[in-house]
Amino acid sequence: MHWRGPLFILACVGTAAGIGFALSQVPDDGDPRALAAVTAQAKATPQAQTVPRPAPAQPSTPKPPAGDSPIRFMLAQVADQYEAASRYPAYSVPISPDQAKAYAGNQYQAVTLPLADDGRFTVNLEKYRFTRGETILVVASLEGPMVVGQRVEARLEATGERSGTQTGTTLTRNPDGIYQGELDSDREPGEYRLIVSARVDGQTVRHVSTLSIEPHLGDFGGVGTTRIENNNLVIPVEFEPDEAGFYALSANLYVNGQPVAHLSHEQRLDGSKADIELRAHGSVMAGRSGTLQLKGLQIRRLPARPGDRTDYAFGPEDGFDVDASGLDRLEDIPARDPESEQRAAILRKMATGA
Repeated sequence: MHWRGPLFILACVGTAAGIGFALSQVPDDGDPRALAAVTAQAKATPQAQTVPRPAPAQPSTPKPPAGDSPIRFMLAQVADQYEAASRYPAYSVPISPDQAKAYAGNQYQAVTLPLADDGRFTVNLEKYRFTRGETILVVASLEGPMVVGQRVEARLEATGERSGTQTGTTLTRNPDGIYQGELDSDREPGEYRLIVSARVDGQTVRHVSTLSIEPHLGDFGGVGTTRIENNNLVIPVEFEPDEAGFYALSANLYVNGQPVAHLSHEQRLDGSKADIELRAHGSVMAGRSGTLQLKGLQIRRLPARPGDRTDYAFGPEDGFDVDASGLDRLEDIPARDPESEQRAAILRKMATGA
């Protein structure tokens, strides 16, 4: 949308100003003491939904000096990166193996609460987002010289307007010292706090993290027949939604087992089976051949009105194989975006003080 450009530039200026201010400050002596706490609250977030455009190569054209100002220096760097990234269309951007891991989809990051005497209280889940009705397997471990009670419990607590505690469960200790148990996810979709409580050295310790319960959005049916169109490899992904609405699909494209591009597309679906077409642009696909796969498929149902939540669903963990021909017809031609070039030019002028 047209307002994204001005907002992007304002965000760049704000970020640069903040860094410039930070560089001008001399910190007081820090406190080296570790903080002791009996409650850890950390949100194990899913991976970011939008892959930032990387800058695979710096522009070859000479740039005017940015001067000594930290703000101008930051603006010049942002302009360089924005110019380099603008050669790729927003729907098809290159990714590195590390980015592919970071944006693999529905992942839960284990949260560890430090305890006294180098003890640790860790909770882990198989994923972050659960489809309503799925079983939530909770795994916890307590390590260290502390004395642990015989009872470890887990429960979900709703947030916001749905605040309230749900019935919990007792975790069972196995011979390896790991505690595990199951919670029911048949609840209203939304964010929930997962609270795991234990008695440690005679005191109750509460480990708090978060998870999300999602409605069932529909079913993936696989990948259809691909084609070459306007310097794009078009990959139709079949999806049958439970309800009509606007949906956004994203996935990582692999060639011979290596990630090469993050693909995305938004489309309105009427509630019946349909193809959502992902496009891999020639700027990321030219010169490639071999076995293609789509992995890390994620679909979002976008809010119908302000205030509605975004709902998430995920494709099969193994992804889908992609049969493609005619890849030799794709060309490494930049997808020139006049608006992107104008924004980069504005940032360059701000960096030089022109």
